[in-house]
Amino acid sequence: MDISVTPRENGVTELGVTGRLNVVTAARVREAIQTAVNDNRGKVAVDLSGVVFLDSSGLGALIAGLKAAREAGGDVRLVQPTEQVALVLDLTNMGSVLKSFDSVEDAYPHD
Repeated sequence: MDISVTPRENGVTELGVTGRLNVVTAARVREAIQTAVNDNRGKVAVDLSGVVFLDSSGLGALIAGLKAAREAGGDVRLVQPTEQVALVLDLTNMGSVLKSFDSVEDAYPHD
């Protein structure tokens, strides 16, 4: 799994995640979100367009990141989840908590 970090406008951090988001890689995603929050960039957009597999550990990492971001006054929003990721979100009813968008700009429109 690879994670790219791109600071964007308005305090948004884009995390591009590719590969498998599972028990082996979940801690890296959780840490990347926490680092963004610690850097006063609590608005995190996680691009999942390159994720081929998401399991419960990966979902847990996204939820832990969401909690950390919200405690800091921010949020975690998903961008372009793949079909498999969307299925996991639907099956776990987490799609209403972890909102999905077509782009970073849609996730965090300019104020």
